[in-house]
Amino acid sequence: MTMRIFFPSPRREEGGERSDPGEGRSESRSRFRKPLTPTLSPAGKGSSGAVRGPSAALAFVILVALAPLLGACGDKDPSFQGWVEANLIFVGADENGRVETLAVKEGDRIQKGARLFSLDADLFKADLNMNLATLANARQTFDRAQQLLKTGAGTQKDFDAAQATLRQAEAQVNTAQTRLARRSIASPVSGSVEQVYFRPGEVVTASKPIVALLPPGNIKIRFFVPETVLARVSYGEEVKVRCDGCAADISAKVSFIAKSAEFTPPVIYSQDERAKLVYLIEALPENPGSLRVGQPVDVRLPAQGNTKAGTEAKR
Repeated sequence: MTMRIFFPSPRREEGGERSDPGEGRSESRSRFRKPLTPTLSPAGKGSSGAVRGPSAALAFVILVALAPLLGACGDKDPSFQGWVEANLIFVGADENGRVETLAVKEGDRIQKGARLFSLDADLFKADLNMNLATLANARQTFDRAQQLLKTGAGTQKDFDAAQATLRQAEAQVNTAQTRLARRSIASPVSGSVEQVYFRPGEVVTASKPIVALLPPGNIKIRFFVPETVLARVSYGEEVKVRCDGCAADISAKVSFIAKSAEFTPPVIYSQDERAKLVYLIEALPENPGSLRVGQPVDVRLPAQGNTKAGTEAKR
């Protein structure tokens, strides 16, 4: 509500003439010496709202004094625009190959250890069979060298060489078995399938991601604050996150504060155009189930008094 101030101006009495001019002047002076009491009136209720009389300076002083009080009525906790981001887990194959089977699709929720995909294993099976044959020959040679050493017909050197060959063949078999087993990939974490990059029949190179997974704990909120507000944010501080479709405010705790400033990204439309440099803040939501990657959110910082209390409690 806009408050306006006006003062009643002295009026001259109607009707009749003064018999003594001096008496009229003294009466007029006495009226102006009376204390002026300002009258506050809401705008638009039968008052012109103008300051009349010679007390305009006094009205200006009163307005200046009331301005902070009236402006304080609209103070709110600061709110900043942000978005939901996530640290995805990219799962791929150790070696080149062709995708043979795909056991999941985008949006599926999986548990740790569940099978994701498999690659062609024909070459790896052939390599394992070849190493198994080498192991069999090495074991036969070792047994003969051991028997000859016992009878004295063989030397210790021949026995040591056969033993070394056997150990090498065993290691090669273990390596081939591991490579073959890793052609079928299981999920390293529990979460949801966010993206599938290759389909059955496509050839993928080594270390190229085939599936992207999102564990619930890897969701985070990113937003920017100006330098004037940075002092109010501290590690572990609780903030409130609001988004479209959320039933209630989601609590999140600050997990990252940028060390250096940067220019406001183009996707953020700051309400204060003068705040050109901002600092990146990240917060981990306590219940991220209702959040989606890329979703815009509003982050509200706690009241300044609550922030100080929380900081002292952590100390």
